[in-house]
Amino acid sequence: MNNAQPAPTLSITNKQKAALLVLSLDVSTATSLMRTLSQSEVEDLTLEITKLKSVPSSLTDKVIEEFQSLITAQEYLIDGGAEQALALLEKSLGPERAAAIIERVKAITNVRGFNNLKKADPYQVANLLQKEHPQTIALILSNLRAEQSSAVLEQFQTDLRNDVIYRIATLGKVSPALISEMEDALESVAESEIGHGANVMGGPKSVAGLLNKMRNEASKEITESIELRSPELAQEIKNLMFLFEDIIFVDDRGIQRVLREVDKKDLALALKVADERLKTKILSNMSERAQEMLREELQYMGPVRLKEVESAQARIVAVVKQLEESGEIIVAGRGGTEEVVV
Repeated sequence: MNNAQPAPTLSITNKQKAALLVLSLDVSTATSLMRTLSQSEVEDLTLEITKLKSVPSSLTDKVIEEFQSLITAQEYLIDGGAEQALALLEKSLGPERAAAIIERVKAITNVRGFNNLKKADPYQVANLLQKEHPQTIALILSNLRAEQSSAVLEQFQTDLRNDVIYRIATLGKVSPALISEMEDALESVAESEIGHGANVMGGPKSVAGLLNKMRNEASKEITESIELRSPELAQEIKNLMFLFEDIIFVDDRGIQRVLREVDKKDLALALKVADERLKTKILSNMSERAQEMLREELQYMGPVRLKEVESAQARIVAVVKQLEESGEIIVAGRGGTEEVVV
């Protein structure tokens, strides 16, 4: 009977691989390595090490081999570029493994480069991007946080800003060719890249998130620009720009003002599936009698169609938007400096 162990596979997590690699080092080297890690990384690694049980030496060997291949591939990439690195690795690893390792190394280094861009000042990012093609700018801004993207957009001239916003709104899943274009742009203007692996997502929801973070004047101007090109798209963006759940960002005085305008039946319907924090905030801005009546209505309300709930929420959101536009309430989180109301 053959008692040989089956060849181990590397179907383990990266953290487990890191733990195995550290355990394979001598104490002095492992200690030096740990000193280069952040506190959270040390904690994660220590936890994985404590969870390791008996591990076949053949599995440890494979982890070391994989690590060595990644390091070698990265050195080849730095010295001679992707094509030379691939050619050198193919000689020792074969074409399939070599290609896989190159892609992994490029993904790792590219993400780091893009993270540097995410940490940059919006004014610097705007200066770097303003001479790029609007489609390229749209792709890049789709990958930044909404707060940063909106701040970058506000640095652009009106025509460029409106063009970029429209392109973000009409982005779907982006082809590898466009991802490559974005990488080239970042490499040329910021000496960094973006990984190939992920598809960039734009679309109306992405634009709504950006506009929610911008000053009302800029947000309105951009929406009007989109409306000239596509009324349907502009309306879809408007519908997504402020959600019922966002009412939690209205201050107490604003909530009280909203409550004076909304239909009480709509309020009960809208709160039927609302987050508990939002319910608590709204109830806390009502009189005891009004609280009691609303709680009773919610308690004894029978089943209702989700469409009815969403319609009631939309009517309340319309009231909030109208009051914000007239300056009667303030919604926290808008970009720019708001006047303080006292």
